[in-house]
Amino acid sequence: MDADIRAEKRRLRKEYRAAYTQLKPEYIAESDRGIFENVTKLPEFLSAEVIFTYYSIDNEPGTHKIIELALEMGKIVTLPIIRGNGIMDAGIIRSFADIGDGAWNIPAPAVDSEIMPPEKIDFAIIPALTFDRSGFRLGQGGGYYDRFLKGAGFFTAGITRSIFFLESVPREEHDVPLSCIVTENEIARLK
Repeated sequence: MDADIRAEKRRLRKEYRAAYTQLKPEYIAESDRGIFENVTKLPEFLSAEVIFTYYSIDNEPGTHKIIELALEMGKIVTLPIIRGNGIMDAGIIRSFADIGDGAWNIPAPAVDSEIMPPEKIDFAIIPALTFDRSGFRLGQGGGYYDRFLKGAGFFTAGITRSIFFLESVPREEHDVPLSCIVTENEIARLK
């Protein structure tokens, strides 16, 4: 059974990676605007002192404006630092100048950045190729976010474009559901 689920996840990852490359620039811009508006009006975002997010690349839902706003609001902003072997830390940034090349050419704070312990994080924006209406995600397959989220006490918001928000994605026992999913069209609260 688990082998079937893993094979289905691999198939879907390939399908959704290809779909991301086909997105039109107009749709990306419109979608990013709506996602920004919906995330930044969440009470959990507004009240958070410490934010964890990712630095979007390629056609991923945009996080740069969210990071910029959070810094302007005086929030502590953290981004993932990939350590290898499935381990990821939350590195503090004070400006975009603190972001450089990370693992797999994904922009990240320097490996020697100050680390924020997960228990100090209030609000986290989580990426994925796709999410479902139960709050589960289909990530890139490294397991970094599932390990990072295991036992997390902070509010988790998955952001995705509406066309990648599905009824259901394959899941395994270690997969961790999120608090809400945000698209350009809706905020789906799950917890």
